Amino acid sequence: MSDERIHCLIVGGGPAGLTAAIYLARFRLSVVVVDAGDSRAALIALTRNHAGFPEGISGQALLARMREQAKLYGARVISARVAALEIAPEDFLVRCSTGAFRARAVLLATGVTNRRPPMDETLHARALAQGRLRYCPVCDGFEVTDQRVAVIGGGARAAGEAEFLRAYTSSVTLIALEADDGLDESQRRRLDEIGVRRIAGPAGDFALEDDSISLACSKGRLRFDAVYPALGSEVHSDLASGLGAAVTEDGCIRVDAHQRTSIEGLYAAGDVVLGLDQISHAMGEAGVAATALRNDLAKQALFLR
Repeated sequence: MSDERIHCLIVGGGPAGLTAAIYLARFRLSVVVVDAGDSRAALIALTRNHAGFPEGISGQALLARMREQAKLYGARVISARVAALEIAPEDFLVRCSTGAFRARAVLLATGVTNRRPPMDETLHARALAQGRLRYCPVCDGFEVTDQRVAVIGGGARAAGEAEFLRAYTSSVTLIALEADDGLDESQRRRLDEIGVRRIAGPAGDFALEDDSISLACSKGRLRFDAVYPALGSEVHSDLASGLGAAVTEDGCIRVDAHQRTSIEGLYAAGDVVLGLDQISHAMGEAGVAATALRNDLAKQALFLR
């Protein structure tokens, strides 16, 4: 698998990367997906707001179906991590843990990673599986209707999530992770006006109870039906910025209306572009990116059968 030449290499095997792979394979292009196994979608116990699955589907099941669909049309998905991405005279040189590829175009669908509250991996996985720990109010706020909900964090992000969740339940508590809640007076006043309880930090010592999740804070040990960490995320845009591609102040990759980056032949889609945390949005961007990529390559050499 040394220096194999392909039309496109996709970095990332989440919803955006796999959607692009399906499109590109059906465009009859040679496409390889390098999947490091880091997709946040795999952590979703059950999503009920993804169109087409009225009974819900787990993130792992959705990804498995997408991998199967991509492979059905000839895309290859390899379990590896990209070690280096370089611009060559006529293509990109992509070095992976399993070998190297020369790709005429590269699509980055590397996503982001949620910053987690202080808890070990086993507890984190169990809390997610039980629906006690949730990261996306837009995705599953409906599921916590009339439940006791805590938002962990500070500043505008946490305040915004707490206000959003008040549309689903009257019992919302904002607990600072650290001693400083990072709120200004207008934010505190707004939260007080809409009935969000505010508790000073620090917060920690999370535990799963029989029918709840508990944590220690300045008010002692409190129990909730669900906890939403609002701690931000780490954007995986290093490969793009390493090539000199433009990124935002938050580290997201800048793209045009067709998902092209500032570097010719380099495209990006999904949360690495805009951390909206929505599978449907990532998939839509991927479809746009794949179509633009195909049409851009066709300007260099026609695809005739």
